[in-house]
Amino acid sequence: MCQKAIYPGTFDPITYGHIDVIKRALRIFEEVIVAVAHNPHKKPFFSVKERIEMLKKATQGMEGVTIEDFNGLVVDYARKKSVTTIIRGLRMLSDFEYEFQMALTNRKLNSEIETIFLMTSEDYSYVSSKLLKEAASLGADLSQFVPAFIEKALKEKLKA
Repeated sequence: MCQKAIYPGTFDPITYGHIDVIKRALRIFEEVIVAVAHNPHKKPFFSVKERIEMLKKATQGMEGVTIEDFNGLVVDYARKKSVTTIIRGLRMLSDFEYEFQMALTNRKLNSEIETIFLMTSEDYSYVSSKLLKEAASLGADLSQFVPAFIEKALKEKLKA
């Protein structure tokens, strides 16, 4: 079993699809560092601090999961953490093109970094954080897509 991998992302908010990828990664790696990106270009709905707290709660009891945040390039963060494997989740074929470009770019930036793609369960293959934020704004029941505490946080944030 390999030692560590980084699963980077915005996680705005975390979904059952993200949790599924984390569980799958734990079958391969002893430790999975779930790294919350400071990515102002994506205009996140939740602050980094809020996303970290949500991830900690959602992964509570999962041995081998560490939640951290990072700023800048994921390959620089990986080098700093002495990790050579990045996990990327794939939902649909449409994700692959972007993820493949990112993986190749990361490899050019640091040839020691490998990217492993993990497909989420088909139950969550169509779920995206962006879609869920839109559905929440229209009052949808999100219980089949996110833990209850995240649905509540989304709806409270929308009221503010």
